[in-house]
Amino acid sequence: MMKRIVITFFMCLLMAGLVYAKEDVKMKDTFSVIHARKSVRNFTGATVSKSDLDKILKAGMAAPTAVNMQPWSFVAITERKILDDLDAGLPYAKMLTKAGAAIIVCTEPDKAYEKSKDMAIIDAALAGENILLAIEALDLGGVWTAAYPYPDRMKHVKTVLKIPEEVIPLNVIAIGVLAGQDKPKDKYKKENIHWEKW
Repeated sequence: MMKRIVITFFMCLLMAGLVYAKEDVKMKDTFSVIHARKSVRNFTGATVSKSDLDKILKAGMAAPTAVNMQPWSFVAITERKILDDLDAGLPYAKMLTKAGAAIIVCTEPDKAYEKSKDMAIIDAALAGENILLAIEALDLGGVWTAAYPYPDRMKHVKTVLKIPEEVIPLNVIAIGVLAGQDKPKDKYKKENIHWEKW
């Protein structure tokens, strides 16, 4: 009886270790994620799970925001027809044809601190960066393609997605499984750092 209990105990420990090890495979430290982030324009065409998209959206909403006003909203897309419709009117978003999903980061100036358009855009841009980092952390690829400040691109995104007039679509972030061509760039330049004063 005691032998059976001991064996069961050790089997439980082993199983817990395997589960932990499996989950740990995807764990990356913050600096690795930041420095590995890249603009990915080459995808395999594989789908992106709604579970992963939910994690990515939660990360976006964890961004800093002036006076915690959170003037952002997001449109998450997984339907191929909608991705293709967006691609048709966005000259620099051709990667959408192979992306598994997209997130459009939107903002509403009336919901921002002091109803400021500038503050709304800054807050939404911070959410967009969090989204890009979350995509990298999940071993997916993503790229920010601008809608704002181009009137024709914003109009196209609003039309396809039925976004209300007062809402600004800031970008279309294509998301997908990496095809492997895109690599991170080292952008560190000492000459852009000023210590203590300019």
